Amino acid sequence: MPAEAAKVERFRCVIYLCGAPNTDITAPRQECTEYAEAFGWEITGLIEERAGLLSPHGRDGLGRAVEHIKSGEAGAVLTAWRSMISSVPQEYDEVAREIEKAGGLLHVKDSAHSERRVTR
Repeated sequence: MPAEAAKVERFRCVIYLCGAPNTDITAPRQECTEYAEAFGWEITGLIEERAGLLSPHGRDGLGRAVEHIKSGEAGAVLTAWRSMISSVPQEYDEVAREIEKAGGLLHVKDSAHSERRVTR
């Protein structure tokens, strides 16, 4: 059997980060990158936007992340905190369903994140 037949593709993800204008998201970017690497996930894209309180459906970057799923480039959208998708549970659930319908999953690195941790 040729060696290529036994090759297993790595799971692929796109990292999506969203913060308020002028917010430093270096730490969550690094945490998500390390998290993906710890699981052996291949990072196919890194999308960052400064949309603040804009609805998830009004964000170009989030739409591009979902396109990574629809095109088969990635199997998951990885984000640092639930609030980077939406702090409104119904909006968060809508985005998760949209990603699942596209054949992927929405993975939150730290779902128990509290805003006080941002000010380390």
